[in-house]
Amino acid sequence: MRMTGSQALVESLKREGVEVVFGLPGGANMPLYDALITDGAIRHHLVRHEQVAAMMAEGYARSTGKVGVCMATSGPGATNLVTGIADAYMDSVPLIAITGQVGTRALGTDAFQESDILGITLPIVKHNYLVRAAEEIPVTIKEAFHICNTGRPGPVVIDLPKDTQIDELEFEYPETIGLRGYRPTQRGNNRQVKAAAGLIAKSERPLLYAGGGCLSAEASPELRELAERLNAPVVTSLLGKGAFPDDHPLALGMPGMHGRAFASWAMSECDLLIGVGTRFDDRVVGRVAEFATLAAIIHIDVDPAEIGKVVETAIPIVGDCKLVLQQLLGRVEPKAHEAWLQRVQALREKGPLTYPDDDVLRPQYILEQLNELTKGEAIITTDVGQHQMWAAQWINTRHPRTFLTSGGLGAMGFGFPAAMGAQVAHPDKHVFCISGDGSIQMNIQDLITAVSDKLPVTVCILNNRYLGMVKQWQKMFFDRRYSEVDLVDNPDFAKVAEAYGAIGVRVTEKSEVRPTLEATMAERVKPTFIDFFIDRESDVFPMIPSGQSVKEMILNDAI
Repeated sequence: MRMTGSQALVESLKREGVEVVFGLPGGANMPLYDALITDGAIRHHLVRHEQVAAMMAEGYARSTGKVGVCMATSGPGATNLVTGIADAYMDSVPLIAITGQVGTRALGTDAFQESDILGITLPIVKHNYLVRAAEEIPVTIKEAFHICNTGRPGPVVIDLPKDTQIDELEFEYPETIGLRGYRPTQRGNNRQVKAAAGLIAKSERPLLYAGGGCLSAEASPELRELAERLNAPVVTSLLGKGAFPDDHPLALGMPGMHGRAFASWAMSECDLLIGVGTRFDDRVVGRVAEFATLAAIIHIDVDPAEIGKVVETAIPIVGDCKLVLQQLLGRVEPKAHEAWLQRVQALREKGPLTYPDDDVLRPQYILEQLNELTKGEAIITTDVGQHQMWAAQWINTRHPRTFLTSGGLGAMGFGFPAAMGAQVAHPDKHVFCISGDGSIQMNIQDLITAVSDKLPVTVCILNNRYLGMVKQWQKMFFDRRYSEVDLVDNPDFAKVAEAYGAIGVRVTEKSEVRPTLEATMAERVKPTFIDFFIDRESDVFPMIPSGQSVKEMILNDAI
């Protein structure tokens, strides 16, 4: 079948099961957009900033496990995608970014809106392509989807010069591909699995530590079965939240810098730490020499580069988390660990999450009310800052892929686009974005995208009129020398929402929280901004200062 490169791209995306893309047209990708509208089979969501396209695609991918696809033109269009691409790379999200480019004859001449997007993104992608002929498009798409969604998922960039979009080719889509040197390990080494099972059998105080790799591998059922068979408590990283139900009796929640105190204490007292699909990041580990010093560590991960990178591992197992856990389940026997569970319960009682019970509008109260109303059935996204940590602490996540946040990169502005992408993927679900008055202004312009596309996401702005996390650190470590963190001149977010055609509400009293949240859950057409005027001085505790150990944990605001 004879067709243009643009038509071949659209047909190739359809062959990969793509139903929706997010993007913004420009001079170097107009042929792609013409092919999209001519074919009509793939839905397109028009954004107002390309960063939003990448992050909407992330929200779609994170909430479904499918590949998210975004598009941009050359030059500034492509470079505006970079933060979203970097975020997907850090958090192992399957993302395809398709960028327009100047014609092949103009490459390297500093032509209008030319940028070397391959060179720019090289450190933050799993792979990238510069397509030099229309004939390369079908095999490039086939390879890109295979690479980005196998092994450790990650983003792939495809740069398409304008002439490759216009030139014709004889379309033939490859059924299979063979990539020399790319063979991600799936099953764990049997000797290592047997050794791990032996170590588990000897353990008296085992602890499971689940990360985002559990979600990527769809390994939550196996994780739960192993935890229940061993009666082993489970902690989850920020990105692993949802891999194990937060309301399960064995769940301890998130450990680390702003994690639950008892989760961090349990990590420091366990004699066996089983890391599943986690990279032992610095926010959890802190001072490496003092991390889990009583424990032997079993580390299961599909990416061999992560094993031993941060902490010393007794038994490394490279492989897909789901398959490796299945192998382990075939070898481990049930255990009670009653004394260990009693000790963990004592730790819970020693350091529960608390906040003052008064008439002040506090963020923890708002999140508790949201938790009660949604019953763990909504999709929650967050931006980055204090509100992100409060959400991680107080939102009970019951299902995989329902708590979406920017972990490794920590990108402010992520939450709202991710919520929109998740709403596109799950039109019948309630989707809430927990944001701050700093973060929401990073991508507030795309409120019009939510209005135009009838995406009824609810944005809960925990508005303390500060860049809150920076302010907290300046308070604690810079002798209250507050530098450029005061946001008292914020706009009226409720009126901003109304100006875009959305629903805007300001809440200043505790008594208004519940009815406002109930009202927004009844709205299924328009997006809603709820501007919660929270206490300005509320800070996130517990806190382990950066680079310190659990011994230096600060339980409350005593400063």
